[in-house]
Order: sequence, then structure tokens, then C-alpha cells
Amino acid sequence: MENLPVEVIGNILSRLGGARDVVIASATCRKWREACRKHLHTLAFNSNDWPAFHDVTPRRLEILITQTIFQTTGLEGLSILMDDVDEFSASTVIAWLMYTRETLRRLFYNVRTSPNVNILEICGRQKLEKLALSHNSITGVEPNFQRFPCLKSLSLSHVSISALDLSLLLTACPKLESLELVNPEIAMSDAQVTVELSSPTLKSIYVEAISLDKFMLEADSIERLHLRDCALELFELIGKGTLKYFKIDDVSVIHLDIGETVDNLEVVDVSNFTIIWPKFYQMISRSSKLRKLRLWDVAFDDEDEVVDLETIAVYFPQLNHLSLSYELRDGIMHYGLQGSSNLENVMVLELGWTVINDLFAHWVEELLKRCPNLKKMIIFGVVSEAKSHEECQILANFTSSIVQLMRKYMHVEVQFEYE
Repeated sequence: MENLPVEVIGNILSRLGGARDVVIASATCRKWREACRKHLHTLAFNSNDWPAFHDVTPRRLEILITQTIFQTTGLEGLSILMDDVDEFSASTVIAWLMYTRETLRRLFYNVRTSPNVNILEICGRQKLEKLALSHNSITGVEPNFQRFPCLKSLSLSHVSISALDLSLLLTACPKLESLELVNPEIAMSDAQVTVELSSPTLKSIYVEAISLDKFMLEADSIERLHLRDCALELFELIGKGTLKYFKIDDVSVIHLDIGETVDNLEVVDVSNFTIIWPKFYQMISRSSKLRKLRLWDVAFDDEDEVVDLETIAVYFPQLNHLSLSYELRDGIMHYGLQGSSNLENVMVLELGWTVINDLFAHWVEELLKRCPNLKKMIIFGVVSEAKSHEECQILANFTSSIVQLMRKYMHVEVQFEYE
């Protein structure tokens, strides 16, 4: 260790993560203190990592953080996540940011202050590449002044911002590639809550816990779209056919439009969602490059609708990962076994149930027959705590059927996951 260059020691300290560990390690000797002072490039303060934070007053905590930050030079990554900590002094937090902003590349900020600290004004026009804000307020965005010329990743969690300011903020980030919106508080001037965003460089967007009338996104380079736990009347994506990954989970939406050019879609993952299958199928039917299709806990708007394997096999010839959850309503199985076309390239098959019956084992067997090159099958099941004798017998019959079935398909690896 004595022969290690101080630059290498600085890299080691930067990988420790927590500021407490960095301070303790830097006390080892003069050389390590020098590495911490001159070559430390990442520092993180997290109240969840150090329970002692909760026993320290905010003023004392401010002093500890200030002393630690001001002993460094050239920080590139700074994380200050103070959950469940009372408000800090705005002037102290501003001093931290002003001291580090010229070299900072990554900022993770969750600090409650009085008054609110304008992160955009302090960190704009600098070299910041990744910005994650939580429990903050953003107002009066001025794209020409508060510009982020290098920012590639932006995450806003529990942030209060108007629809206009959100749109202007994206305009102020000419190189933005990744956007996360988690439970934002969208302030609106009229009764209809509408968000319109546009970014020619955006490649990935994740939206969680948002309730809007209209959400319109124009993104010519978008590749990943993930909506989770949202309530929307209309969601519209305007792009140029670059979308590869589409995931929607526990979303209520009346009108969903991801564009007409979906030829490059490789992953479609839909769960806890009500769909009108003909419209949804029409939307993804031209995705001949589709490699993964997941339809899990999906409800159908028309109870007579059936998703047949023949359609999946014919229109998605490159499919190699198929996930379906089994449901039988009024004697109708929503994933039909009609047709004779095989799923030649499917190597991973995920099947599951919420309520099991004697037909499930037959359904599994028929799917196995249609996947001649299958290598792995995972069965997900829900087992209630209070099981009747009939439920126990059905589960026992299914187990026996699977054991017999696997003797025919010795080359297939089988896994079970029950909850």
C-alpha cells in the first residue's frame, strides 16, 4: 500500500461511496489524507446509510458536510440524500454547490432547505452530465440562462414543476438522453392537465405515478419507453420509428398511441393493464424484430377476445422470450392454442397463474409442443395461505403432470417461483 500512487488511492476512496467511510479511511496516514484532498472525485452523504445522522441536529450535520466537502478539490460526483432530516440552511447548501459546481459531472440532490435552493440557477452553464433532484421545487425556467450544455441524464422525483417549466427544462438540455419523472407535482394554470415535451436527442424515458389528461412526447431518437402506475386519458408518442423497448405496468389510459412506425420494437412488456387486443395488436403487428413479448395480468376490454399463438408465431418470427399469465374466465382462455405454427426461436418461456385449475397443466403442455427449441421454462404461481382441499388437489395434480411432462422434455430447464 505504501507504493500506491496518491491518484490510485483517490480512486479507491472514491469507490467507497459513503462520506463517513471516506473520512475514516483518509485518517490512515498523511498520504491518504492527501489523496482525499486532491484526488477524491466522488463523495456521497446518505442519511439512510448512517443511522447516526438521525441523532445529529441539522446545524451540526451542515458543519460536518461542509468540512468534508471543503477539504476536497475537483469533485466530479456529489450525492446529498437527506431523507427524514429537517430543513438545512439554504445559504450553507448554496455554498456546497458553488464550491463544487465547476468540476461537478454528477449531482444527486435530496435536501430540504428554507428557502428553496434554485439548483438550475447555480449549476446551469456548467459541465453537469447527470442530475437527480428529489423533493425540490422548480420555477421560472429560462432556457437561455439556465442552460445545461452537457446534461445527458435528468431525474425528477417528487418535484413540483409546471408543465411549461418542464417543457422549457428539456429545451435547456440539448444533449439529454435519459429522463425520469417519478410522482411529479405538475402545476397547471387551467383545468385540463396537459404536458407536451419535445427532445430530439432523448433516448429513454421512465414515467411513474403521474396523473394527467394528456401527455404528448415528441422524441425522434427515443428507444426506451416505460410507463408505470400512471393515470392518463391520452398518451401520444411522436417519433421516427426508433423505439425498441416498450413497457407499461399498472397504467390506466383511454387512448394510447406509440406511433405508426414501430418496426424496430424488440421488447413489449405489458402488465396489470386493460387492453383492447385488436387495437393493441394493430399497434405492434409490424414489429417483425420483436424478441420479447410479455403479457402479464392483462385484462381484455372484450371478454370474448382471444390472443392466439398462431398470430404471435406468424407475425413475430424472431421472438425468443415469451411470457404469458394464464386466466380462464367463463370457460374462455384468453391465450388460445389455435393454429399449427411453431414458435421456432423461443428459448425462454415464462408462464403463470393467479387462480389455478386443472386446465393449466394442459395449457403448459401445448405451449411446450409449440416451442421446439425451448431451453428454459419458468412457472410463476400464487398459492393462497388458506387452501381448501380442492385447491390442494389441483396443485397436487399439476405437480404430477409437470413431473411427467418434464420426462419428455429433459433438455428444458424448469424453475418454479411461488408467492
